[in-house]
Amino acid sequence: MALRTPVIAGNWKMNTDIESDLELARGILEQSDAVIGVEKIVCPPFVALASVSELLRGSSIHVGAQNVSANENGAYTGEISAAMLKGLTSHVIVGHSERRALYGETSGDVTAKAAAAASSGLRPILCVGEALEVRQTGNAESFVADQLESSLAGYSDWDALIVAYEPVWAIGTGEAATSDQAQEMTAVCRGVIQNLAAGAADSVRVLYGGSVNSGNIAELLEQSDIDGALVGEASLKADEFSRLIAAAGTV
Repeated sequence: MALRTPVIAGNWKMNTDIESDLELARGILEQSDAVIGVEKIVCPPFVALASVSELLRGSSIHVGAQNVSANENGAYTGEISAAMLKGLTSHVIVGHSERRALYGETSGDVTAKAAAAASSGLRPILCVGEALEVRQTGNAESFVADQLESSLAGYSDWDALIVAYEPVWAIGTGEAATSDQAQEMTAVCRGVIQNLAAGAADSVRVLYGGSVNSGNIAELLEQSDIDGALVGEASLKADEFSRLIAAAGTV
């Protein structure tokens, strides 16, 4: 990980309103702006992107979106294009398990969204991960490898890419993968990148996500293929999220 800048990204999901978004962002800013050596990202809901982006403008904390359309423009009611996000965000989450499971997004959709984001100058945080039943059958490695490979089919902007391995069974459950399990699966992800673009394998950051907190972040960051975390619940508390940032960086 020494050659790759660690990333701590917070996915606020659908948990806040504009007032609480600003309060949360302000708390993170006050506690974490001075921390160096780590890429810090917060991903508020769409309705708060403009206000949070303005609050954090000029700071060391980046703003990301939670989703993006693969289409440039047109009659797509309710969708947000990458061009609309440019200037407000620097990153965007694509392929989160909730998008795949609840909204039927396919790996082809994820590839198209990642490409649309990268072509507009945004950095896609591309998520993959297996459900509990897949892990119980012993097929977690092959499932995640196939999912990531199919989600990167035809993708080429490797300098922009961040990958996040998030076991579905650990998201929001309080049951994180062990550091050994997380390392094993992030290594699988890096192996897929190696096969698709050998020159990118050492530079693409691979994150772990799933019940990450201040109690397990240090052990996760010690793993050779884990370059940070995509954080859900813990990112909704400024103090806790700032502890994660501090663990990955230096003051």
